[in-house]
Amino acid sequence: MPSHLSADRPAVPPPGRGPVDALISQTRRLKVEVDAVRRDVPADAADPRERRRRALYDLALRQLEDLESNLTQLRDAPPSAPRHDAPAGPVGSAEWDLLTDEVRWSGELYRILGRDPAAAPLTLDELPSLVFEEDRPRLTTMVTDCLVDARPVDGEFRVVRPDDGVRTVHMRGEPVLGADGSTASMWAVLRDVSELRRRRRAVSEIRDSPHRRRHAAARTGHRLAAEPEEAVLPAWHGPLRPPQAGPGILDLAAAHLPSTHARIGGDWYDALELPDGTTLLGAGALPGHGVGAASGRAMLLGAVRGMAMAGTAPGPLLACLNRLLDTIAQPALGSAVCLRYRPGTRSLLWAQAGHPAPLLFRGGTGRALDAPDGILLGAVPGASYGQAEETLVAGDVLLLHTDGLVPGHAGTTAVRRLLELAPRFAAARTAQDCVRAVTEEFGERERADAACVLVARVAP
Repeated sequence: MPSHLSADRPAVPPPGRGPVDALISQTRRLKVEVDAVRRDVPADAADPRERRRRALYDLALRQLEDLESNLTQLRDAPPSAPRHDAPAGPVGSAEWDLLTDEVRWSGELYRILGRDPAAAPLTLDELPSLVFEEDRPRLTTMVTDCLVDARPVDGEFRVVRPDDGVRTVHMRGEPVLGADGSTASMWAVLRDVSELRRRRRAVSEIRDSPHRRRHAAARTGHRLAAEPEEAVLPAWHGPLRPPQAGPGILDLAAAHLPSTHARIGGDWYDALELPDGTTLLGAGALPGHGVGAASGRAMLLGAVRGMAMAGTAPGPLLACLNRLLDTIAQPALGSAVCLRYRPGTRSLLWAQAGHPAPLLFRGGTGRALDAPDGILLGAVPGASYGQAEETLVAGDVLLLHTDGLVPGHAGTTAVRRLLELAPRFAAARTAQDCVRAVTEEFGERERADAACVLVARVAP
């Protein structure tokens, strides 16, 4: 056997002044000696017992490294400085003989798992009874892989102790193969790493706290921005049933996606049951941000509802909005789409003013409706707006949206991304499921401006 100290290993520095420096020097010397013995045991030894010896040496070396790190912090850090590492927890060992059903536990393992030393050690089938319910599948997988596929065991799980709650245990082990190549037994080294994990979580939380404060501030800003939006936009979802019940009723849902920068915009959506039994659907946008955009949106929504209640068709309604924008003190360009749906015949009459066309989803595919003529509101005085008709069928999904719903994309690219949701819409049972699919796909992304989405699903 070679000497524990050889020329290719660094010399141990002489002890420094003070008791802590002396302990550090002794720890370093012991590390060198343990490493020397460890190197005499090949890592790829064929004998499982030799591999177990090597694993125990590795564990001892890591514990000495933890000890040196803690002693160094004790020497260098002021008394009030927080420590980033916790001392190594207690270590126990176990061996399960599959041929004789004999189980051997070390005394320390009983203490780690909170078991009475007078009680019999647990078999591999009984061990999960101590483990936190969510971690049992992980332990079962590790043990099964070891016994069936002869894979090493290396993982963590939490155990529930009767005295002081939950503890985190790291387990390392290997199978011992019999003469026929099957697994004869399994040994493991278990270490209590609860304190180490707790300290590291505390340090991580301290490091992350500035980010968390920024995130909380951003969420507060979004909430404050959303409050004025919700005061104007109709906050509803669920079935809208016109007076005459029957086939063709619309299941409606909508969502407003605020700007990442907490800016109040001029995007809007609306749905309204009209006296003649038809349903008004609409969406639109005014430029700008802040109170001016919000007040302009409120004015526009009021005008849309008033004219729709009076029976004005979608094309003439947009023409009236165009004249309205032309008369305000600060002229502005706006876009809008207006639809009138009759449930008895499932017929749809609609018009648009420079706005994205509604998307129709049917049978797992989708398309944009062919848009009638119409320019932006406020662009040309006296402009007229064409109308188009569409007949819907049971199960159809109609999607209205404003620009910016798909962050980073506009025009045909944004439409293509939305049409890719067709399979999810086909599987959806309600309009709210469809809106949820849109927000899951596009709602959490950074967006410069707010956006709206309105979904109408034709009931069977």
